[in-house]
Amino acid sequence: MTALLKVRNLKVGFRQDGQRVAAVKGVSFDVERGETVALVGESGSGKSVTALSTVSLLGGSAEVEGSVTYDGREMVHADDKTLRQIRGNDISFIFQEPMTSLNPLHTLEKQLRESMELHQQVTGAEARARIIDLLNKVGIRDPEDRLTAYPHQLSGGQRQRVMIAMALANGPDLLIADEPTTALDVTIQAQILDLLAELKEAENLSLLFITHDLGIVRRIADRVCVMKNGEIVETGKTAEIFANPRHPYTRMLLAAESTGQPDPVASDAPVVAKAENLKIWFPIQKGLLKRTVGHVKAVNDASFAVRAGETIGIVGESGSGKTTLALAIMRLISSEGAITFDSTDLRNYTTRNLRRLRAEMQIVFQDPFGSLSPRMSCAEIIAEGLGVHGDRGDTRPRREKVAEVMEEVGLDPAMMDRYPHEFSGGQRQRIAIARAMILRPKLVVLDEPTSALDMTVQVQIVELLRALQRKYGLAYLFISHDLKVVRAMSHHVIVMKQGDVVEAGPAERIFTAPETDYARTLLAAVA
Repeated sequence: MTALLKVRNLKVGFRQDGQRVAAVKGVSFDVERGETVALVGESGSGKSVTALSTVSLLGGSAEVEGSVTYDGREMVHADDKTLRQIRGNDISFIFQEPMTSLNPLHTLEKQLRESMELHQQVTGAEARARIIDLLNKVGIRDPEDRLTAYPHQLSGGQRQRVMIAMALANGPDLLIADEPTTALDVTIQAQILDLLAELKEAENLSLLFITHDLGIVRRIADRVCVMKNGEIVETGKTAEIFANPRHPYTRMLLAAESTGQPDPVASDAPVVAKAENLKIWFPIQKGLLKRTVGHVKAVNDASFAVRAGETIGIVGESGSGKTTLALAIMRLISSEGAITFDSTDLRNYTTRNLRRLRAEMQIVFQDPFGSLSPRMSCAEIIAEGLGVHGDRGDTRPRREKVAEVMEEVGLDPAMMDRYPHEFSGGQRQRIAIARAMILRPKLVVLDEPTSALDMTVQVQIVELLRALQRKYGLAYLFISHDLKVVRAMSHHVIVMKQGDVVEAGPAERIFTAPETDYARTLLAAVA
């Protein structure tokens, strides 16, 4: 085989405070035609910087040395014309955070069509047909109805599938996938991996696959490069790396997995939040007068209660209504049915009356980078809730309280004046957790809090969340597609499908003896 991509002694540095900070230190590897190579390592190890260097996407602030050749053409310091011909046409990217890559002002059809028109000169009905076919392939239901949708109208997993469709639109020879299945539930993840495998076989597609999920690496990769601190510490065939890892760091990665169980709930623990016969339907409006012609049935007749110190895991495919259910409990969207928080019926509460309860119900979002303002320092982000809700009886200086909660979540208080881009993904998620915890809430909604994190950091975050729950008696609603993490975190589990609760019960029973075919399908996808 002839190497399609050759990386030789690649070094990348960035200027910071007048000094050069090395991000990649002499990395070398090949991607053969028709081969899948996985770059594996913790956040900050240099995986994404290495991938972006292949087509000079790092910008003018990066100092790049070494050689990167694609099909015999040198990419380091290549001219703009050469790069434009190759980017998006010969080499396509799937980025980790779809909401930062998709234009919020353009429909799905416009964004997919733009790439086809630019590189393939495909227009009109032919382009539309190809777009629908692509959306079908990546698992978007009813693609014809989704063409006019905007990114904010899709779930996190659906947005990632659109990104994958855009990357595949022009039939690239090399696909660089940076955590492409991070936001996807397990069944769709399996479908996407199968799709990539089919494309690789049918079109002799080469893949450079960046991931923290070693289960995916075992399933899809031919060879593995393990990165740590900007260097490749071990490389080899996938089967050999998994069977006989030589480097201690590789052995640590393979051993990282969220295990154990949460502490048992006290028998006299009070109910923090309760939903009865909850229904959330969104009207579909058409025509000049915006008449309601139907409804998107996001949640149908859901009931549950969560007690102090208890975690309820909510699982299901993307678009099944998991996040919608949690947002309704917090009264962030309208719903029908009874919602009780801390023994208070919220049905007739106005926005003003709800404000005083907001401090006691907090949320940690799926995408830590998207939920943190890039213009605010770490200290300002964490203390923002105190500015809205007051100091809640604690008269200490706010920076002192910020320092305390940063230590509590495993962050160095000396970093409180840094900005989000100066932190790794795991550190950003800890900032998001600290922002919620500084208000000492009773209920915390955790919406995919570990999905964007590598395996070792996932374990740390799970341990952190369990420790905070133990210390403060927190009630958690834990939304995730990672069933191993759900099992390690949850006392009870709710399984959702297309807005319906298809199964609910104690976590151990759901995982060992599921009663429905759908629950069994979810569990089989991660087996």
